[in-house]
Formats: sequence, structure tokens, C-alpha cells
Amino acid sequence: MANQQLEQQPAQKVGAGFSLVAMQQAQQTALDCLQQIAARLEPGISEADAVAIAMTVLQQAGAEQHWHPPIIRFGHNTAKIYSEPSTPDSRLGDHDIFFIDIGPVFAGHEADVGATFCLGETPVHHQVQQAVHQVFEQVAAHWRATGCSGAALYQVAADAAARYGMVLNHQIKGHRVGDFPHKLYASGQLGGCDGVVRSGIWVLEIQLLDPLSGYGGFVEQVLF
Repeated sequence: MANQQLEQQPAQKVGAGFSLVAMQQAQQTALDCLQQIAARLEPGISEADAVAIAMTVLQQAGAEQHWHPPIIRFGHNTAKIYSEPSTPDSRLGDHDIFFIDIGPVFAGHEADVGATFCLGETPVHHQVQQAVHQVFEQVAAHWRATGCSGAALYQVAADAAARYGMVLNHQIKGHRVGDFPHKLYASGQLGGCDGVVRSGIWVLEIQLLDPLSGYGGFVEQVLF
């Protein structure tokens, strides 16, 4: 009954072909691709080169299309949101921080995954990487334990970020996914979802800024 009630809410609607199992499979395939892409990024390449690598990996994995194109940021570009242009001709350094954000479609279902990675041993890079992944896990665990609203989740995220000396980017507050294209049925921000958050259709996004170094970190996954 609870699931049926959620399905009737406008922000939670999906198409007739939606499958929770297919969403989980799409998400896992995308997570596997994410690791493959990261492993192929070498010092000296440009962000455009990295996106080309991502497209190749995703095509080889069977991505039918992309509900959003790959976004890859190096160095201080990690503090920028998806709509902000990167510093021109940014290239990956021997000791650098970067994030990857991909939105492929597998079997008609939209995956969306992102993660932050480091090359080399620069301490601040690893601190930012660890902080953003730990904050993400804490927020996701809070949702699983409490079933709280999306709006409440981002207050949890802000508090957790502060404990690591980081600042939560409040411009990034999660969003809908589903069977492609989800926007035929519903859209909206997770942070604006005041009710129960339905499993398998909402993406939790966390983007942090280290105010001292100016580096950022980014993680996202669909909540299950």
C-alpha cells in the first residue's frame, strides 16, 4: 500500500516500463564503468580527452544513450557545478584530484553515478576525497535508517560536511531518474522532496568545497 501511495504522488511517478531491478542493474553497470574510466585517465590528458574515454567505455558496456553527457573535472575545476565552464585547457596532473559524473541509459533505465579520485599522494586531495565519500555514505545511511524527506537529508549533509571542515554546495540537491526519459513523468530536486523518498528513482548528490584549498569533491548514486 505504501508503494502504491508513493507512485500516485506527482514527483514520484515513473513510466509503465519502469523496473526497480532494471534500475539496480543499470546503476551497477554504471558503477563498474566509472572505475574503468578512472583507471584509464593518465596525467597530461585534457578534460575533453577524458570525456572521450568515458564515452568509449560506456559504449563498449552497452549504453544505449546518455540522459546527460559525461562530466569530468580536474584540479580546481572540481569546485564547479555541472553548468559552470572549466578553466580552458585543464589537464590532469601527476598529483591531482578529479571527479567523474556519468548518466548512461541501460535497458531503457537511467543510471547516474559520480565519484572523486586522486592521483599521487597530495594530502589535501585525499582529505577532500575521503570527506565527500564519507559524507555521502553517512547521508545515504541516514535515509535508509529513517526514511526521512529529501529536504531533511540535505540538512544532515550540511552538518556532516561541517564536521570535516568542508562546505556543502547547496546548489546541488539531487534529482529524479527512472525509465528513460524520466522527465516525461516527473522531475524535481531531491532536496525539495518534503515527503517520503521512494527507492530507486532519486539521486543523492553531494558536492563539497574545501574552503582552504579551493578543491571540491563530488559523489552521487541512486538511493536504494
